[in-house]
Amino acid sequence: MRIFNFFTQDIAIDLGTANTLIIQDGKIVVDEPSIIAINRRTGETIAVGTKAMQMHEKTHENIKTIRPLKDGVIADFQAAESMIEGLINMAVKRKKFFTHLKMVICIPSGITEVEKRAVFDSADHVDSKETYLIHEPMAAALGIGLDVEEPIGNMIIDIGGGTTEIAVIALSGIVCDQSIRTAGDEFTADIMNFMKRQHNILIGERTAEQIKIHVGSALSELENPPEEFAVNGRDLMTGIPKQITIGYAEIAHALDKSISKIEDAILKALETTPPELASDIYKTGLYLTGGGALLRGLDKRIAQKTKLPVHIAEDPLRAVVRGTGIALQNSHKFTFLIDRKSV
Repeated sequence: MRIFNFFTQDIAIDLGTANTLIIQDGKIVVDEPSIIAINRRTGETIAVGTKAMQMHEKTHENIKTIRPLKDGVIADFQAAESMIEGLINMAVKRKKFFTHLKMVICIPSGITEVEKRAVFDSADHVDSKETYLIHEPMAAALGIGLDVEEPIGNMIIDIGGGTTEIAVIALSGIVCDQSIRTAGDEFTADIMNFMKRQHNILIGERTAEQIKIHVGSALSELENPPEEFAVNGRDLMTGIPKQITIGYAEIAHALDKSISKIEDAILKALETTPPELASDIYKTGLYLTGGGALLRGLDKRIAQKTKLPVHIAEDPLRAVVRGTGIALQNSHKFTFLIDRKSV
């Protein structure tokens, strides 16, 4: 009689609107944009991640690029499955029938039961035998080294691509939270609209993203200002390609309304915090994670608004996936992990 050995492969996934990161054996093995390119005629996957991003907004009628996640949740189920499968295959070399795949996937705290089921179903389709979900703020807290099991209140502000998650964490649970769909993607849209309105120039998502990285700012006055950035786009008056230079103060003006929405959500979360935890937060301050934390001057602006100290995580982009990896290693002891039975 032949005995089959099943290999257990544990992976932690931060399934983000903008980027998907995968950790295996404590190492980040995949860090790719959350995008897929498919052949319109056959429905076949052409590229996933960086390769698909290079095709984005440059395709002809036979190729379509899709970002399957919108506002932190799966918007296109089929494309999401193909993308997750493609990214897992990048990370895990597996013999399909002899691999026991165990996964912890990160989700926004404002997600609905139906959206949770969609994540579980996607995991089932890539042959995950054991799947757990973890809320983003909880993963971020673990990722920046906070002891989430202690009876001490900590406030996490995770600004991702699709959602901003604000949560007060104590005793392995989220005491109060605010989840708003104003985050990195909204900033990108603000920059595109500003360039159109102010400079009569039409730019794409990728160019807006580059502007955000090079001269993005939350304040119109910075101590160490970045150099002006050259932007190429299409002149709306003549239809001819054109180049202009743009400074950080203009981008601060473009992003002002969206940042105000995040500030309001933080104040709302602070208002609903129980008094004992509020006194802890006064001592510990607020923790910023996610790609949005890299926006110049954002910590100072939030500190001015709340009159509380604001700390930016060491590697804010990877805090959530690192925390998801810690949850994966301790899945037997963390009570806040969600499994299929609790949905």
